[in-house]
Amino acid sequence: MKKTDISNPDYFHKVVDCQWACPAHTDVPEYIRLISQGRYSDAYMVNRHSNVFPGILGRVCDRPCEPACRRGRVEEKPVAICRLKRVAADHKDDIQDRLPTIPTEKNGYKVALVGAGCASLAVANDLMPLGYECTIFEAQDVPGGLMRYNIPSFRLPAEVLNEEIDNIVNMGVDLRLNTPVESLSTLLNEGYDAVFVGTGAPQGKDLVLPGRETDENLHIGIDWLKSVAFEHIESIGERVLIIGVGNTAMDCCRTSLRLGAKEVKVMARKPREFFKASAWELEDAEEENVEIVINHSPREFVIENGKLTGMIFDLMEYEVDNNGRITKSTTNGEVMIPCDDVILAIGQENAFPWIDEAAGIKFNKWDEPEVDETTFQSNVAGVFFGGDAAFGPKNIIWAVEHGHQAAISIHQYCQKLPLTERLPDLVNLTSQKMGMHEWSFPNQFNPAHRSQMQHVDLVNRFKDLNTEVELGFDAEQMATEVERCLNCDVQTVFTDDLCIECDACVDICPTNCITFTDLAETEDQLRDQLKAPADNHEQDLYVSGPLVQTQRVMVKDENLCLHCSLCAERCPTAAWDMQKSLLTHPHAQ
Repeated sequence: MKKTDISNPDYFHKVVDCQWACPAHTDVPEYIRLISQGRYSDAYMVNRHSNVFPGILGRVCDRPCEPACRRGRVEEKPVAICRLKRVAADHKDDIQDRLPTIPTEKNGYKVALVGAGCASLAVANDLMPLGYECTIFEAQDVPGGLMRYNIPSFRLPAEVLNEEIDNIVNMGVDLRLNTPVESLSTLLNEGYDAVFVGTGAPQGKDLVLPGRETDENLHIGIDWLKSVAFEHIESIGERVLIIGVGNTAMDCCRTSLRLGAKEVKVMARKPREFFKASAWELEDAEEENVEIVINHSPREFVIENGKLTGMIFDLMEYEVDNNGRITKSTTNGEVMIPCDDVILAIGQENAFPWIDEAAGIKFNKWDEPEVDETTFQSNVAGVFFGGDAAFGPKNIIWAVEHGHQAAISIHQYCQKLPLTERLPDLVNLTSQKMGMHEWSFPNQFNPAHRSQMQHVDLVNRFKDLNTEVELGFDAEQMATEVERCLNCDVQTVFTDDLCIECDACVDICPTNCITFTDLAETEDQLRDQLKAPADNHEQDLYVSGPLVQTQRVMVKDENLCLHCSLCAERCPTAAWDMQKSLLTHPHAQ
């Protein structure tokens, strides 16, 4: 075992589990602290730097940060990171004068972006301040892509979407609505220096079973949601079956209730632990009395006199091993469930009918473009992909990070620089000491449980398709929730030659995460020597160099540390200090 290299940006970045898990690496603890101080606009701008759409993502993000949150190791539920993002967006002041300045003199390069979704908008957000002329081609009469027509307005109000899209378009983007690109090869001959494709995964998967020959009362989920968003569909039958258990399925079942459905069932082939939908999406659907039916595999659409009247399902049984994998499935009978409408929400896939053979784009066996995972460039120089169009369906925050990375590549490409020569992540450490035992952050552990978001009551939420269900946190909930954050970005930094091995830090540590011990040959051996079990191998150990007095080493298990500062407060020689780690994750510049 060697001494830990804390100058490596990934070391302390990985300790900030929420930021590490966020694809765009948003500085979560920093914006939560700013909210706790009432600095909502500052918190919003910290968010916007990385995720571009704080108000949107504060409502509909897939929240990869929350399962990683260290609070989940102290109690059952993590900090409500996503909803605190919404707090910053809802309570900010006018931030127009804080948006990037757009140069009046352009740099001479023109970039075409296909599709006005989150990925293309993120690219434009990064390139416009550098003097690029960005033109976005959008087939619909409004921008937003799947954010607008696949996320219902009761989850994401149009005014929130419009505001954050306008913040980018108003930088001077040439947004051409009702202008679908008919041919990529034609676009490549129109004088653009680079092209970015951010058209999402706009094609819903079908379910080809006996009886599928009818289209009446049988809908493809994302197409149906789009028709609802554009007010082409205003009603649905009383009995509705949703096939699939992803997030789109949850949006379909809840939308059905708002269009007049009385009985909605979500039909799942497998047990609940195999669902793709987020836990909170399932909870929201069940709160609205949607029935989720497991272990029912679709077999046939029942058509009588040319009309859909139900579906036949095989009843499934599964054997699951100790690793949570299905090892055997068997059929145990069948059941016919009557219905008036069926909505298929079993997945999405890419569709590029406008990418003609003359453009030269290569596709893999899944009909996805061959795209470099670092540069986001296709096999055709100057043509880049991002978001769902690049690697298939993910979520908004992934598309935003794709946009950031593609913008770097487009900038490098236009400047005739190698696309692979990218700036590294950097980290700065800054002491938070304000006195002998005072810190510039609240370090007292708050035992409060996660705040429950208030919702519009069931009686009123179905009256209008546009009634936003979540009301946000009130002042008391917000004040409580921000204090649940453990300030994981404020690191315990140890200075070897100041330590006198008095064990004061060991005595005061509430989690036994600090051990002074002999250096071991391997990490596994070192873990076995610690005071408390160090079972989480995904979290690193902080190992000092040999100490002056005994040649032992200090070992701290980052998995157990609460960042409570008690070790630094107790240390008589200031060998411990609390230092904020600020990650710089490069964007185009």
